[in-house]
Amino acid sequence: MYVIFGASGNAGFATATALRHAGHTVRAVVRDTRHSARLAALGCEVVRADLTDRASVAAAIRGAHAVQILCPVPVADAHPEATMRTMVDVAADALRADPPETVLALSDYGAELDANTGITRLYHYFERQLNAVAAQLILLRSAEHMQNWRRTIPAALASGVLPSFHHPLNKRFPTVAAQDVGAASAELLLDPARGHGPRVVSIEGPRRISAAYVADVLAEIGGHEVVARELPREQWTPVLLRAGLSERHAQLIVDLYDVHNAGKIDVEFGMHERRFGKTELIEVFAPIVSGLRAGPRMQGA
Repeated sequence: MYVIFGASGNAGFATATALRHAGHTVRAVVRDTRHSARLAALGCEVVRADLTDRASVAAAIRGAHAVQILCPVPVADAHPEATMRTMVDVAADALRADPPETVLALSDYGAELDANTGITRLYHYFERQLNAVAAQLILLRSAEHMQNWRRTIPAALASGVLPSFHHPLNKRFPTVAAQDVGAASAELLLDPARGHGPRVVSIEGPRRISAAYVADVLAEIGGHEVVARELPREQWTPVLLRAGLSERHAQLIVDLYDVHNAGKIDVEFGMHERRFGKTELIEVFAPIVSGLRAGPRMQGA
């Protein structure tokens, strides 16, 4: 049996779908059972788990041949770093106590760095704590998910301006569609190569993009001009706080973009196992924009 944490998310759902289509038994682990209908329709066993509760996580992995684990960034949490460390410790303890044959961890570009990299330093901790929890540990490090731009799309289309934390606007950086991460995860779970130490795999999309390119894609889909503009660094924290983030969460993001803009968040030097998704940015953005257009009409119907 394959246990997939975060199965209702874009990456987790893609993994669960691929495994079910291959005829395997899947236990889909979710935080909110309101999102379980489409997983049940796939034929998954759906269970709820609290990632900060050891008994809950232990019950979810019981009887697993392989486990896909993640460490989500908590929303509306005053102390996101402490909460994420708790989730990591809980997962590692549960996996050591009842080790499956294979564990695949959804990690991040830059997780190899032992430095102040904001949110990414939590993935460094995640990887360290998962060492020796299974006969085979796979660390799948992904680039920034294309879906992360979803939060800025409505305002950018309405105003014609895309504010960017990425500086300069023509700086090219790796990104990837979440569903491509999920598909790669399923392939790795189904064919876990044996070896000594963790198997580290990176994944990014078919091309590297820039903030200017993101604006061009939105303009093409939206049918009107959208221009990218650098958001001055002194405005980062106020903007994040207005968006509802706690001060500590905002600081984690500021720290991340500082090192990102310095060119330090990328594929680990010497990385030999690399994968590339096929989904283009426009394929991710088009249904998001379509949904935004459909929303008011559906509400008024």
